[in-house]
Amino acid sequence: MKRTNLLLLLLLCPLSGFAQFNFPVQGKVEIDSMTSKVLGKNRQYSVYLPKSYATNSDRKYPILYLLHGLYDNNKGWVMRGHLQDVANKVIDSGEACEMLIVVPDAGTFYNGYFNMEDWPYETFFFSEFLPYIESKYRVIGDKQHRAIAGLSMGGGGATAYAQKHSDKFSSSYAMSALMDLPNAGAVQAQDKKMGELNRTVSENSCVNFVVSADEPTRVKLQSVRWFVDCGDDDFLFDVNIAYCQEMRKANIPYQLRVRDGAHDWEYWHSALYNALSFVSDGFLKL
Repeated sequence: MKRTNLLLLLLLCPLSGFAQFNFPVQGKVEIDSMTSKVLGKNRQYSVYLPKSYATNSDRKYPILYLLHGLYDNNKGWVMRGHLQDVANKVIDSGEACEMLIVVPDAGTFYNGYFNMEDWPYETFFFSEFLPYIESKYRVIGDKQHRAIAGLSMGGGGATAYAQKHSDKFSSSYAMSALMDLPNAGAVQAQDKKMGELNRTVSENSCVNFVVSADEPTRVKLQSVRWFVDCGDDDFLFDVNIAYCQEMRKANIPYQLRVRDGAHDWEYWHSALYNALSFVSDGFLKL
């Protein structure tokens, strides 16, 4: 019996020492949800909370809304884009300030960021979601400390939102963005829901918005920091370049980054590092 007790004690000692090891505090991602009266549905979202959020209850933070792409939801940026790890690395290195990052769920199949039949998502985002998030969490809640970014369909959504609501966002970061349909006028699709999505993308063309902008609108667009990030092998490359060309003609400053890459998570994961640094610079700009 004594030998058994001694063996048990030796086995427990390493575990006890391990339990006393202090791991560094890190920011973390949480999954939550809200009920939308506009959509008539319960909508999930993911939120990254920086490491000081739990310990500094008096502090308010800037916020980034990070939009996902087609056939995805709020968990894509968390699971495949490694949002938590990237945010912790960039913030801990001093390349970005502490911020909240919120990923909404715009529907996994054939929905999107614009209003369409039985899916008034843009109305939901600005009348319900944004006010809900900024009342529940400690955010500063003004243009200077609010940014938006996204990939693919979400990149087009982020750009269009910042175009139409330039008073709300200091920066917009578009990755491989669906700025317009790759083939002009191709709004038809065999699938009715996809056809409806195509219609809303065409009607909310980021390229056409710049082309048709009058002088007061161009002045408003100049108050936003714009960044376009697209791979040279991306099927949306030409649309992104067309958008940048129109921005240049309209004398609206922007940054363009073209790297080796395609329309995939390898590209978007790497782009996220620069996106967080870019929007942080906007938050800190006086």
